Amino acid sequence: MNDKKRISIFEPGTLILGALLAIISAAICMQIMGRVGIAPNTSLISAILVMVVARVPLMALTKFRNTERQNYVLSIASSAGFAAANCGFVAIAMMFILGRQDLILPMAAGGLIGGMISVLVAGRIFDSKIFPAEGAWPLGTAVASSIKAGDEGGKKGFQLLQGLVVGVVAGILGIPAAGIGIAFIANMAAMAALGTGIVLRGYSTVFFGGFDIGQTNIAQGMMIGAGIIAFIQIFITMAKGRKKKAGDETESKYAVSDSAASNTLIVSVGLFIGGAVVIALAMGIFSEMGLWQAVFWTLFVGVSAVAVMILVGTASMHSGWAPTFAVVTIFMTFGILFGFPPLAVAVMVGYLGSVSPCLADTAIGLKAGWIIRGNGQDKAHEAYGRRQQVIIKQFGVIIGIAMAVIFGMVLINGEIIPPMSTFYANTVGTAIEWTILRELAIWAIPGAVLQIAFGNRSVGLMLATGLLINNPIFGVSMLAALAVRLIMGTKYMTVRAPGIIAGDGLFGFGANIFQAFF
Repeated sequence: MNDKKRISIFEPGTLILGALLAIISAAICMQIMGRVGIAPNTSLISAILVMVVARVPLMALTKFRNTERQNYVLSIASSAGFAAANCGFVAIAMMFILGRQDLILPMAAGGLIGGMISVLVAGRIFDSKIFPAEGAWPLGTAVASSIKAGDEGGKKGFQLLQGLVVGVVAGILGIPAAGIGIAFIANMAAMAALGTGIVLRGYSTVFFGGFDIGQTNIAQGMMIGAGIIAFIQIFITMAKGRKKKAGDETESKYAVSDSAASNTLIVSVGLFIGGAVVIALAMGIFSEMGLWQAVFWTLFVGVSAVAVMILVGTASMHSGWAPTFAVVTIFMTFGILFGFPPLAVAVMVGYLGSVSPCLADTAIGLKAGWIIRGNGQDKAHEAYGRRQQVIIKQFGVIIGIAMAVIFGMVLINGEIIPPMSTFYANTVGTAIEWTILRELAIWAIPGAVLQIAFGNRSVGLMLATGLLINNPIFGVSMLAALAVRLIMGTKYMTVRAPGIIAGDGLFGFGANIFQAFF
Protein backbone atom coordinates (compact mmCIF):
# COMPACT_ATOMS: atom_id res chain seq x y z
CA MET A 1 0.00 0.00 0.00
CA ASN A 2 2.54 2.54 -1.17
CA ASP A 3 1.42 5.28 -3.55
CA LYS A 4 3.32 8.21 -5.01
CA LYS A 5 1.40 10.82 -3.06
CA ARG A 6 3.76 13.20 -1.33
CA ILE A 7 3.42 12.57 2.38
CA SER A 8 4.44 15.24 4.85
CA ILE A 9 6.09 14.53 8.18
CA PHE A 10 3.97 17.33 9.66
CA GLU A 11 0.82 15.23 9.62
CA PRO A 12 -0.35 15.26 13.27
CA GLY A 13 -0.62 11.48 13.48
CA THR A 14 2.89 10.94 12.14
CA LEU A 15 4.43 13.48 14.50
CA ILE A 16 2.55 12.20 17.55
CA LEU A 17 3.30 8.51 16.97
CA GLY A 18 6.86 9.34 15.95
CA ALA A 19 7.46 11.48 19.04
CA LEU A 20 6.11 8.77 21.35
CA LEU A 21 8.36 6.13 19.82
CA ALA A 22 11.27 8.59 19.89
CA ILE A 23 10.90 9.14 23.63
CA ILE A 24 10.68 5.40 24.28
CA SER A 25 13.63 4.72 21.99
CA ALA A 26 15.76 7.38 23.69
CA ALA A 27 15.00 6.04 27.18
CA ILE A 28 15.76 2.43 26.19
CA CYS A 29 18.96 3.29 24.32
CA MET A 30 20.31 5.35 27.23
CA GLN A 31 19.59 2.51 29.66
CA ILE A 32 21.36 0.01 27.40
CA MET A 33 24.28 2.38 26.76
CA GLY A 34 24.77 2.85 30.50
CA ARG A 35 24.60 -0.84 31.42
CA VAL A 36 25.93 -2.62 28.34
CA GLY A 37 28.09 0.04 26.68
CA ILE A 38 26.44 0.12 23.24
CA ALA A 39 23.53 1.96 21.68
CA PRO A 40 21.37 -0.45 19.66
CA ASN A 41 19.85 0.54 16.34
CA THR A 42 16.13 0.84 17.03
CA SER A 43 15.09 1.16 13.37
CA LEU A 44 14.20 -2.52 13.05
CA ILE A 45 12.16 -2.79 16.22
CA SER A 46 10.45 0.52 15.39
CA ALA A 47 9.59 -0.78 11.92
CA ILE A 48 7.94 -3.86 13.39
CA LEU A 49 6.04 -1.80 15.99
CA VAL A 50 4.73 0.57 13.32
CA MET A 51 3.66 -2.35 11.12
CA VAL A 52 1.76 -3.80 14.09
CA VAL A 53 0.16 -0.43 14.86
CA ALA A 54 -0.87 -0.06 11.21
CA ARG A 55 -2.89 -3.26 11.42
CA VAL A 56 -4.96 -2.14 14.38
CA PRO A 57 -8.51 -1.83 12.95
CA LEU A 58 -8.89 1.87 13.69
CA MET A 59 -9.33 4.47 10.94
CA ALA A 60 -6.70 6.78 12.48
CA LEU A 61 -4.06 4.03 12.39
CA THR A 62 -4.67 2.31 9.05
CA LYS A 63 -2.92 5.15 7.23
CA PHE A 64 0.34 3.87 8.71
CA ARG A 65 0.15 0.92 6.34
CA ASN A 66 1.80 3.32 3.92
CA THR A 67 5.48 2.36 3.86
CA GLU A 68 6.74 5.95 3.69
CA ARG A 69 4.85 6.92 6.84
CA GLN A 70 6.34 3.88 8.51
CA ASN A 71 9.80 4.99 7.44
CA TYR A 72 9.24 8.52 8.75
CA VAL A 73 8.15 7.23 12.16
CA LEU A 74 11.05 4.83 12.56
CA SER A 75 13.43 7.56 11.33
CA ILE A 76 12.61 9.86 14.23
CA ALA A 77 12.70 6.94 16.69
CA SER A 78 16.16 5.74 15.67
CA SER A 79 17.49 9.31 15.49
CA ALA A 80 16.33 10.02 19.04
CA GLY A 81 17.82 6.78 20.31
CA PHE A 82 21.24 7.42 18.79
CA ALA A 83 21.28 11.08 19.81
CA ALA A 84 20.24 10.39 23.39
CA ALA A 85 22.75 7.60 23.98
CA ASN A 86 25.74 8.67 21.87
CA CYS A 87 25.47 12.44 21.50
CA GLY A 88 24.02 13.34 24.89
CA PHE A 89 24.37 10.71 27.59
CA VAL A 90 28.04 9.84 26.97
CA ALA A 91 29.10 13.51 27.03
CA ILE A 92 26.94 14.39 30.06
CA ALA A 93 28.27 11.42 32.04
CA MET A 94 31.85 12.39 31.14
CA MET A 95 31.32 15.90 32.55
CA PHE A 96 29.83 14.38 35.70
CA ILE A 97 32.83 12.10 36.22
CA LEU A 98 35.18 15.08 35.73
CA GLY A 99 33.30 16.90 38.47
CA ARG A 100 32.02 19.61 36.14
CA GLN A 101 28.27 19.34 36.63
CA ASP A 102 28.10 23.05 35.86
CA LEU A 103 29.04 22.25 32.27
CA ILE A 104 26.48 19.52 31.63
CA LEU A 105 23.97 21.77 29.87
CA PRO A 106 26.58 23.47 27.61
CA MET A 107 28.01 20.03 26.74
CA ALA A 108 24.52 18.79 25.89
CA ALA A 109 24.10 21.86 23.69
CA GLY A 110 27.36 20.92 21.95
CA GLY A 111 25.98 17.45 21.30
CA LEU A 112 22.83 19.01 19.86
CA ILE A 113 24.85 21.25 17.55
CA GLY A 114 27.13 18.43 16.38
CA GLY A 115 24.23 16.04 15.86
CA MET A 116 22.08 18.47 13.89
CA ILE A 117 24.96 19.54 11.65
CA SER A 118 25.82 15.92 10.87
CA VAL A 119 22.19 15.09 9.99
CA LEU A 120 22.11 18.06 7.63
CA VAL A 121 25.41 17.05 6.01
CA ALA A 122 24.25 13.44 5.62
CA GLY A 123 21.14 14.61 3.80
CA ARG A 124 23.23 16.70 1.41
CA ILE A 125 25.93 14.15 0.53
CA PHE A 126 23.86 10.94 0.50
CA ASP A 127 23.74 9.49 -3.02
CA SER A 128 27.00 11.14 -4.03
CA LYS A 129 30.27 9.42 -4.89
CA ILE A 130 31.23 9.73 -1.21
CA PHE A 131 28.12 8.01 0.16
CA PRO A 132 26.31 6.42 -2.82
CA ALA A 133 22.72 5.29 -2.34
CA GLU A 134 23.67 2.06 -4.10
CA GLY A 135 26.24 1.38 -1.37
CA ALA A 136 25.59 -1.59 0.90
CA TRP A 137 24.29 0.24 4.01
CA PRO A 138 23.31 -3.21 5.40
CA LEU A 139 21.12 -1.93 8.24
CA GLY A 140 19.21 0.39 5.92
CA THR A 141 18.69 -2.45 3.46
CA ALA A 142 17.44 -4.70 6.26
CA VAL A 143 14.97 -2.06 7.47
CA ALA A 144 13.61 -1.41 3.97
CA SER A 145 13.30 -5.12 3.22
CA SER A 146 11.39 -5.67 6.46
CA ILE A 147 8.97 -2.84 5.70
CA LYS A 148 8.43 -3.87 2.07
CA ALA A 149 7.98 -7.53 2.95
CA GLY A 150 5.39 -6.62 5.55
CA ASP A 151 3.60 -4.53 2.93
CA GLU A 152 3.81 -7.02 0.02
CA GLY A 153 3.72 -10.41 1.73
CA GLY A 154 3.82 -13.40 -0.63
CA LYS A 155 7.04 -15.11 -1.67
CA LYS A 156 9.34 -12.25 -0.69
CA GLY A 157 7.68 -11.99 2.67
CA PHE A 158 8.25 -15.70 3.25
CA GLN A 159 11.90 -15.44 2.19
CA LEU A 160 12.44 -12.53 4.55
CA LEU A 161 10.77 -14.50 7.33
CA GLN A 162 13.19 -17.36 6.64
CA GLY A 163 16.07 -14.93 7.04
CA LEU A 164 14.60 -13.50 10.24
CA VAL A 165 14.27 -16.97 11.76
CA VAL A 166 17.85 -17.86 10.81
CA GLY A 167 19.10 -14.59 12.32
CA VAL A 168 17.25 -15.10 15.59
CA VAL A 169 18.23 -18.78 15.92
CA ALA A 170 21.84 -17.92 15.16
CA GLY A 171 21.72 -15.25 17.85
CA ILE A 172 20.42 -17.77 20.36
CA LEU A 173 23.29 -20.09 19.44
CA GLY A 174 25.82 -17.27 19.80
CA ILE A 175 26.55 -16.99 16.07
CA PRO A 176 26.76 -13.37 14.81
CA ALA A 177 24.53 -13.86 11.78
CA ALA A 178 24.73 -10.19 10.76
CA GLY A 179 28.18 -10.89 9.32
CA ILE A 180 26.70 -13.58 7.09
CA GLY A 181 23.96 -11.27 5.78
CA ILE A 182 26.34 -8.38 5.21
CA ALA A 183 28.75 -10.62 3.27
CA PHE A 184 26.04 -11.21 0.64
CA ILE A 185 25.24 -7.52 0.25
CA ALA A 186 28.46 -5.51 0.41
CA ASN A 187 31.55 -5.22 -1.77
CA MET A 188 33.52 -8.46 -1.51
CA ALA A 189 36.96 -6.85 -1.30
CA ALA A 190 35.87 -4.53 1.52
CA MET A 191 34.15 -7.36 3.40
CA ALA A 192 37.15 -9.67 2.98
CA ALA A 193 39.35 -6.95 4.47
CA LEU A 194 36.94 -6.37 7.36
CA GLY A 195 36.63 -10.10 8.12
CA THR A 196 40.38 -10.59 7.90
CA GLY A 197 41.00 -7.71 10.28
CA ILE A 198 38.50 -9.04 12.82
CA VAL A 199 40.01 -12.54 12.68
CA LEU A 200 43.57 -11.22 13.01
CA ARG A 201 42.55 -9.12 16.03
CA GLY A 202 40.64 -11.93 17.71
CA TYR A 203 43.19 -14.70 17.17
CA SER A 204 46.42 -12.67 17.13
CA THR A 205 47.75 -14.44 20.22
CA VAL A 206 47.32 -17.75 18.40
CA PHE A 207 48.70 -16.60 15.05
CA PHE A 208 51.63 -14.59 16.42
CA GLY A 209 52.83 -16.53 19.43
CA GLY A 210 51.07 -14.67 22.20
CA PHE A 211 51.28 -11.21 20.59
CA ASP A 212 48.00 -9.34 21.23
CA ILE A 213 47.15 -6.77 18.58
CA GLY A 214 44.45 -5.36 20.85
CA GLN A 215 47.10 -4.16 23.30
CA THR A 216 48.88 -2.10 20.63
CA ASN A 217 48.12 0.93 18.47
CA ILE A 218 48.45 -0.99 15.20
CA ALA A 219 44.77 -0.68 14.30
CA GLN A 220 44.69 3.02 15.13
CA GLY A 221 47.81 3.65 13.05
CA MET A 222 46.41 1.81 10.05
CA MET A 223 43.15 3.73 10.40
CA ILE A 224 45.08 7.01 10.32
CA GLY A 225 47.07 6.04 7.22
CA ALA A 226 44.07 4.66 5.36
CA GLY A 227 41.99 7.64 6.46
CA ILE A 228 44.47 10.17 5.12
CA ILE A 229 44.57 8.41 1.75
CA ALA A 230 40.77 8.11 1.74
CA PHE A 231 40.48 11.86 2.19
CA ILE A 232 42.97 12.46 -0.61
CA GLN A 233 40.97 10.11 -2.84
CA ILE A 234 37.77 11.97 -1.99
CA PHE A 235 39.47 15.30 -2.68
CA ILE A 236 40.72 14.11 -6.08
CA THR A 237 37.29 12.72 -6.99
CA MET A 238 35.55 15.94 -5.99
CA ALA A 239 38.15 18.11 -7.73
CA LYS A 240 37.67 16.17 -10.98
CA GLY A 241 33.92 16.49 -10.62
CA ARG A 242 34.09 20.26 -10.19
CA LYS A 243 35.92 20.55 -13.52
CA LYS A 244 33.03 18.93 -15.37
CA LYS A 245 30.52 21.04 -17.16
CA ALA A 246 27.05 21.29 -15.66
CA GLY A 247 25.63 19.31 -18.57
CA ASP A 248 28.00 16.45 -17.91
CA GLU A 249 26.98 16.21 -14.27
CA THR A 250 23.32 15.75 -15.13
CA GLU A 251 24.27 12.44 -16.71
CA SER A 252 25.75 11.15 -13.47
CA LYS A 253 24.04 8.19 -11.79
CA TYR A 254 24.30 10.07 -8.49
CA ALA A 255 21.62 12.47 -7.31
CA VAL A 256 24.25 14.72 -5.70
CA SER A 257 26.90 16.08 -8.05
CA ASP A 258 30.60 16.12 -7.21
CA SER A 259 30.62 19.90 -6.95
CA ALA A 260 27.59 19.94 -4.66
CA ALA A 261 29.12 17.26 -2.40
CA SER A 262 32.47 19.07 -2.20
CA ASN A 263 30.73 22.36 -1.43
CA THR A 264 28.81 20.64 1.37
CA LEU A 265 32.01 19.27 2.91
CA ILE A 266 33.67 22.69 2.74
CA VAL A 267 30.67 24.34 4.36
CA SER A 268 30.49 21.59 6.98
CA VAL A 269 34.02 22.38 8.14
CA GLY A 270 32.92 25.97 8.72
CA LEU A 271 29.76 24.85 10.52
CA PHE A 272 31.68 22.51 12.81
CA ILE A 273 34.23 25.23 13.53
CA GLY A 274 31.41 27.61 14.38
CA GLY A 275 29.87 25.00 16.67
CA ALA A 276 33.23 24.46 18.36
CA VAL A 277 33.56 28.19 19.03
CA VAL A 278 30.06 28.37 20.50
CA ILE A 279 30.58 25.53 22.97
CA ALA A 280 34.12 26.69 23.82
CA LEU A 281 32.81 30.13 24.75
CA ALA A 282 29.88 28.64 26.67
CA MET A 283 32.19 26.35 28.63
CA GLY A 284 35.00 28.84 29.15
CA ILE A 285 37.79 26.65 27.84
CA PHE A 286 39.45 29.40 25.82
CA SER A 287 40.55 30.96 29.11
CA GLU A 288 42.78 27.91 29.66
CA MET A 289 44.62 28.38 26.37
CA GLY A 290 46.70 31.04 24.71
CA LEU A 291 45.48 32.75 21.54
CA TRP A 292 47.26 30.54 19.04
CA GLN A 293 46.50 27.33 20.93
CA ALA A 294 42.82 28.33 21.02
CA VAL A 295 42.87 28.98 17.26
CA PHE A 296 44.61 25.67 16.61
CA TRP A 297 42.15 23.81 18.87
CA THR A 298 39.19 25.32 17.01
CA LEU A 299 40.55 24.44 13.57
CA PHE A 300 41.58 20.97 14.70
CA VAL A 301 38.14 20.23 16.12
CA GLY A 302 36.36 21.49 13.00
CA VAL A 303 38.47 19.43 10.59
CA SER A 304 38.43 16.41 12.90
CA ALA A 305 34.63 16.47 13.00
CA VAL A 306 34.48 16.05 9.22
CA ALA A 307 37.18 13.35 9.37
CA VAL A 308 35.31 11.38 12.04
CA MET A 309 32.09 11.75 10.10
CA ILE A 310 33.59 10.39 6.86
CA LEU A 311 35.56 7.56 8.48
CA VAL A 312 32.68 6.24 10.59
CA GLY A 313 30.18 6.80 7.77
CA THR A 314 32.31 4.80 5.35
CA ALA A 315 32.64 1.92 7.80
CA SER A 316 28.89 1.96 8.40
CA MET A 317 28.18 2.01 4.67
CA HIS A 318 30.30 -1.06 3.99
CA SER A 319 29.85 -3.10 7.14
CA GLY A 320 26.95 -1.79 9.20
CA TRP A 321 29.46 -1.18 11.98
CA ALA A 322 29.98 2.40 13.23
CA PRO A 323 33.30 2.44 15.16
CA THR A 324 32.69 5.82 16.79
CA PHE A 325 34.49 5.05 20.04
CA ALA A 326 37.65 3.81 18.31
CA VAL A 327 37.86 6.71 15.84
CA VAL A 328 37.14 9.40 18.46
CA THR A 329 39.81 7.84 20.69
CA ILE A 330 42.36 8.37 17.90
CA PHE A 331 41.61 12.10 17.74
CA MET A 332 41.55 12.29 21.54
CA THR A 333 45.08 10.86 21.52
CA PHE A 334 46.24 13.59 19.15
CA GLY A 335 44.51 16.22 21.26
CA ILE A 336 46.49 15.08 24.30
CA LEU A 337 49.73 14.92 22.30
CA PHE A 338 49.15 18.49 21.09
CA GLY A 339 49.04 19.62 24.70
CA PHE A 340 45.44 20.81 24.90
CA PRO A 341 44.18 21.23 28.49
CA PRO A 342 42.21 18.23 29.82
CA LEU A 343 38.89 20.07 29.76
CA ALA A 344 39.48 21.21 26.18
CA VAL A 345 40.18 17.59 25.19
CA ALA A 346 37.04 16.43 27.00
CA VAL A 347 34.90 19.02 25.23
CA MET A 348 36.42 17.99 21.89
CA VAL A 349 35.68 14.32 22.61
CA GLY A 350 32.07 15.05 23.53
CA TYR A 351 31.61 17.16 20.42
CA LEU A 352 33.24 14.68 18.03
CA GLY A 353 31.30 11.82 19.62
CA SER A 354 28.05 13.53 18.66
CA VAL A 355 28.88 13.77 14.97
CA SER A 356 29.37 10.31 13.49
CA PRO A 357 26.50 8.37 15.16
CA CYS A 358 23.93 10.84 13.86
CA LEU A 359 25.45 10.85 10.37
CA ALA A 360 25.56 7.04 10.22
CA ASP A 361 22.00 6.75 11.53
CA THR A 362 20.73 9.33 9.04
CA ALA A 363 22.45 7.64 6.09
CA ILE A 364 21.01 4.28 7.15
CA GLY A 365 17.54 5.82 7.26
CA LEU A 366 18.02 7.49 3.89
CA LYS A 367 19.09 4.17 2.38
CA ALA A 368 15.90 2.57 3.67
CA GLY A 369 13.86 5.46 2.30
CA TRP A 370 15.64 5.30 -1.05
CA ILE A 371 14.67 1.64 -1.44
CA ILE A 372 11.09 2.22 -0.28
CA ARG A 373 10.66 5.14 -2.69
CA GLY A 374 11.74 3.03 -5.66
CA ASN A 375 15.55 3.12 -5.73
CA GLY A 376 15.69 6.71 -6.93
CA GLN A 377 13.79 6.12 -10.18
CA ASP A 378 11.44 9.03 -9.50
CA LYS A 379 13.97 11.77 -8.76
CA ALA A 380 11.44 14.38 -7.68
CA HIS A 381 9.72 11.98 -5.31
CA GLU A 382 13.07 10.82 -3.90
CA ALA A 383 14.27 14.38 -3.33
CA TYR A 384 11.05 15.30 -1.53
CA GLY A 385 11.10 12.19 0.65
CA ARG A 386 14.75 12.72 1.53
CA ARG A 387 14.09 16.28 2.67
CA GLN A 388 11.24 15.04 4.84
CA GLN A 389 13.48 12.41 6.42
CA VAL A 390 16.24 14.90 7.17
CA ILE A 391 13.77 17.22 8.88
CA ILE A 392 12.26 14.47 11.01
CA LYS A 393 15.75 13.20 11.85
CA GLN A 394 16.52 16.68 13.17
CA PHE A 395 13.44 16.48 15.38
CA GLY A 396 14.73 13.13 16.61
CA VAL A 397 18.07 14.66 17.60
CA ILE A 398 16.27 17.39 19.55
CA ILE A 399 14.11 14.84 21.38
CA GLY A 400 17.14 12.64 22.06
CA ILE A 401 19.25 15.41 23.57
CA ALA A 402 16.29 16.64 25.63
CA MET A 403 15.83 13.12 26.98
CA ALA A 404 19.54 12.92 27.78
CA VAL A 405 19.32 16.13 29.82
CA ILE A 406 16.09 15.11 31.59
CA PHE A 407 16.76 11.41 32.09
CA GLY A 408 20.57 11.29 32.05
CA MET A 409 21.18 12.51 35.60
CA VAL A 410 18.58 10.07 36.92
CA LEU A 411 20.59 7.19 35.44
CA ILE A 412 23.91 8.65 36.58
CA ASN A 413 22.65 9.07 40.13
CA GLY A 414 21.64 5.42 39.96
CA GLU A 415 25.27 4.62 39.02
CA ILE A 416 24.32 3.72 35.45
CA ILE A 417 27.18 5.29 33.49
CA PRO A 418 28.40 4.49 29.95
CA PRO A 419 31.79 2.69 30.07
CA MET A 420 33.18 4.93 27.31
CA SER A 421 32.38 8.03 29.41
CA THR A 422 34.52 6.61 32.21
CA PHE A 423 37.32 5.81 29.75
CA TYR A 424 37.27 9.28 28.22
CA ALA A 425 37.18 11.03 31.60
CA ASN A 426 40.06 8.94 32.95
CA THR A 427 42.17 9.44 29.83
CA VAL A 428 41.86 13.13 28.89
CA GLY A 429 44.18 14.23 31.71
CA THR A 430 46.85 11.58 31.27
CA ALA A 431 50.20 12.00 29.57
CA ILE A 432 50.81 10.12 26.33
CA GLU A 433 54.36 9.33 25.34
CA TRP A 434 55.70 10.28 21.94
CA THR A 435 56.56 6.61 21.38
CA ILE A 436 52.84 6.14 20.75
CA LEU A 437 52.99 8.72 17.97
CA ARG A 438 55.92 6.83 16.44
CA GLU A 439 53.94 3.58 16.56
CA LEU A 440 50.96 5.27 14.93
CA ALA A 441 53.20 6.71 12.19
CA ILE A 442 54.83 3.35 11.44
CA TRP A 443 51.54 1.47 11.10
CA ALA A 444 49.94 4.29 9.13
CA ILE A 445 52.18 3.24 6.22
CA PRO A 446 50.63 -0.20 5.51
CA GLY A 447 47.16 1.28 6.02
CA ALA A 448 47.91 3.93 3.41
CA VAL A 449 49.44 1.39 1.00
CA LEU A 450 46.37 -0.86 1.17
CA GLN A 451 44.02 2.07 0.63
CA ILE A 452 46.02 3.17 -2.42
CA ALA A 453 46.32 -0.34 -3.85
CA PHE A 454 42.58 -1.06 -3.83
CA GLY A 455 41.37 2.39 -4.79
CA ASN A 456 37.89 3.44 -3.67
CA ARG A 457 36.98 0.01 -2.29
CA SER A 458 38.09 1.20 1.17
CA VAL A 459 40.11 -1.96 1.82
CA GLY A 460 42.60 -0.12 4.05
CA LEU A 461 39.83 1.48 6.10
CA MET A 462 37.92 -1.78 6.46
CA LEU A 463 40.98 -3.79 7.51
CA ALA A 464 41.73 -1.15 10.15
CA THR A 465 38.09 -1.22 11.26
CA GLY A 466 38.30 -4.99 11.61
CA LEU A 467 41.42 -4.73 13.73
CA LEU A 468 39.46 -2.49 16.10
CA ILE A 469 36.66 -5.05 16.60
CA ASN A 470 37.18 -7.73 19.23
CA ASN A 471 34.63 -10.24 17.95
CA PRO A 472 36.50 -13.04 16.11
CA ILE A 473 33.41 -15.22 15.52
CA PHE A 474 31.87 -12.30 13.60
CA GLY A 475 34.89 -12.28 11.29
CA VAL A 476 34.90 -16.05 10.83
CA SER A 477 31.20 -16.10 9.91
CA MET A 478 31.73 -13.26 7.44
CA LEU A 479 34.68 -14.94 5.69
CA ALA A 480 32.78 -18.24 5.52
CA ALA A 481 29.78 -16.48 3.97
CA LEU A 482 32.05 -14.80 1.41
CA ALA A 483 33.38 -18.22 0.41
CA VAL A 484 29.81 -19.47 -0.07
CA ARG A 485 29.00 -16.34 -2.07
CA LEU A 486 31.90 -17.08 -4.44
CA ILE A 487 30.43 -20.51 -5.13
CA MET A 488 26.68 -19.86 -5.31
CA GLY A 489 26.39 -16.14 -6.01
CA THR A 490 23.90 -13.77 -4.36
CA LYS A 491 20.58 -14.50 -6.09
CA TYR A 492 19.36 -16.97 -3.47
CA MET A 493 20.16 -14.50 -0.67
CA THR A 494 18.79 -11.28 -2.20
CA VAL A 495 15.87 -11.12 0.24
CA ARG A 496 17.06 -13.60 2.85
CA ALA A 497 20.31 -11.74 3.61
CA PRO A 498 18.54 -8.56 4.81
CA GLY A 499 16.24 -10.85 6.80
CA ILE A 500 19.23 -12.46 8.51
CA ILE A 501 20.61 -9.04 9.42
CA ALA A 502 17.22 -7.98 10.75
CA GLY A 503 16.82 -11.19 12.74
CA ASP A 504 20.27 -10.82 14.28
CA GLY A 505 19.54 -7.18 15.09
CA LEU A 506 16.18 -7.97 16.69
CA PHE A 507 17.66 -10.72 18.84
CA GLY A 508 20.53 -8.46 19.88
CA PHE A 509 18.12 -5.65 20.72
CA GLY A 510 15.99 -7.97 22.85
CA ALA A 511 19.02 -9.45 24.58
CA ASN A 512 20.38 -5.98 25.35
CA ILE A 513 17.05 -4.85 26.80
CA PHE A 514 16.96 -7.94 29.02
CA GLN A 515 20.53 -7.35 30.15
CA ALA A 516 19.91 -3.67 30.83
CA PHE A 517 16.65 -4.01 32.75
CA PHE A 518 16.95 -7.45 34.32
